[in-house]
Amino acid sequence: MRVENIKDFDLAQTLDCGQAFRWREQEDGSFRGVAHGRLITLRKDDETLIIDGVSDGDYDSIWRNYFDLELDYGSIKTELSKLHPTLSEAAKFAPGIRILNQEPWEALCSFIISQNNNIPRIKGIVERLCQNFGEQIEDDFYTFPSAEKIAAMTPDDLAPIRAGFRARYIIDGAEKVAGGEINLEEVREMEIEEARKELMKITGVGVKVADCTLLYGLHRLDCFPLDVWMKRAMATLFPEMKPGDFGKYGGIAQQYIFHYSRMHPELFE
Repeated sequence: MRVENIKDFDLAQTLDCGQAFRWREQEDGSFRGVAHGRLITLRKDDETLIIDGVSDGDYDSIWRNYFDLELDYGSIKTELSKLHPTLSEAAKFAPGIRILNQEPWEALCSFIISQNNNIPRIKGIVERLCQNFGEQIEDDFYTFPSAEKIAAMTPDDLAPIRAGFRARYIIDGAEKVAGGEINLEEVREMEIEEARKELMKITGVGVKVADCTLLYGLHRLDCFPLDVWMKRAMATLFPEMKPGDFGKYGGIAQQYIFHYSRMHPELFE
């Protein structure tokens, strides 16, 4: 499938920036990954998005929304750039970042795994989780296991994924989601503080994991996760601003700032 006139979308900037952990860049620059139980390959040719393994129906019902292709990121960049000259520079540096519409449970589980972890190790744990407990699609590509499946397990059952102390957090999250104590679709509609508190009912979920789940799993674009890097970036580059100052697209601003900061370590020497 070919989708024309796709602007403000860079595959590497979006799929390998730390918001999702299951996309693999291929030697030819394309990306392969699994989402919503489906395996696809995609690449960009100028403003044309080429997706292999996708029907017109799946594109309309899944992938258009997953890649957030309906949102006008060009206008949002213009709006955000007016807030601060450094944010304008950051937006120009990585203009192709989009916020994915990931499955909420997958995002929640992945960011529980992300605690005190680096991206390569997060990817390894997530991949082992899928290989051990997901359904095989093709070769070494697997679906993400459901909350219901994980809720029936013990920390010992999760030993093969080597998640360490996070195993019991994963299971507690799965139990609360599968059992209905936390309804992620209801969380999507809550006020941001209420939504954060709801997710923090899960053992081991603090503000950062909750905010990442809200932004990357529930598409709450007003959410502005603060990890160690972002706290440092805010203190150095935006000392006079707070996360709420970035407005309803604060989550997009956060991605521009995060990427810009990681690519410019000299700013923090």
